[in-house]
Amino acid sequence: MNRFLTAAVAAAAGFAIAGEAAATEWNVSLWGKRRAFTEHVEKLAELVSEKTGGEFTLNISYGGLSKNKENLDGISIGAFEMAQFCAGYHRDKNPTITVLELPFLGVNTLEEEVAVSHAVYGHPAVQADLARWNAKLLMTSPMPQYNIVGTGEPRDELAEFKDMRVRATGGIGQAFSAVGAVPTSVTATEAYNAMESGVVDTVAFAQHAHLSFGTINKADWWTANLNPGTVNCPVVVNTDAYDALSDAEREALDSSVEEAIAHYLENYGALLTKWDGVLAEKGVEKVMISDDQLAEFRKVAADPIRAKWIEDMSAQGLPAQELYDLVQKTLSDVRSGS
Repeated sequence: MNRFLTAAVAAAAGFAIAGEAAATEWNVSLWGKRRAFTEHVEKLAELVSEKTGGEFTLNISYGGLSKNKENLDGISIGAFEMAQFCAGYHRDKNPTITVLELPFLGVNTLEEEVAVSHAVYGHPAVQADLARWNAKLLMTSPMPQYNIVGTGEPRDELAEFKDMRVRATGGIGQAFSAVGAVPTSVTATEAYNAMESGVVDTVAFAQHAHLSFGTINKADWWTANLNPGTVNCPVVVNTDAYDALSDAEREALDSSVEEAIAHYLENYGALLTKWDGVLAEKGVEKVMISDDQLAEFRKVAADPIRAKWIEDMSAQGLPAQELYDLVQKTLSDVRSGS
């Protein structure tokens, strides 16, 4: 009997040791397909696996784990350990980071977008905001200024935006609404069908998304310089899963973010370089909006929307003015090299 007990204890101990040494696997919820917008997550997975000898892996799923508008909810309940989402999909769930979606913020480059996003992500109020969903902000998904593709005659004056049905979310949608357009917040994966069926006349996206989701294939024209703003799409991790990592695993993850972002910027830069060729290949007219019309757009959309955002967020007890000032200070610091 003692012999059997000893064997059982030894087996249990061996199983426990094996369990402790088991590899760590995280499920990652993205959507659509692999594209410029997800390259930093792909690179992150590659780096983490390399640094841990394959003992920590990120299993990336494109739509198989959750709908894109439900990724933050999935993180909150631990349905998966990492996810990407866009603030404009559910502004009420992440009000602090919507500062980064205000129209005409003045961000000119992807590098500036990374800087302002990560500065905001590091603010205590923002971290507390996302902590309500058991989420820890890991890195941004920097995108250039949005522009619209449309069908029919090009629209190059604000008066022509009146009653225009545009797929646009967040602050960009608010900006178009300010000039009489009718924004709708269908998801990226629904945009092509909305355009094809006539639910929308135009779609506002960054360049990679016009390619990835096929809207460029339905387009007759594209605004090259409207630049009303962009959306902010963080990559977050489940806080409990992050805390459960070993020190080595956590170091492998955290230390890979900067390189993953650098890879993203290089990859996206290559896409932007060949964008004009894509337009020519697909016969899409490049529309330039006049300086006067752009100035009028900013006057109508930028100041009033920003003031309303600061008022509304402050009423919720959030440091709205402080967050907006942080964005502007970060831009100034980046441009001055400080």
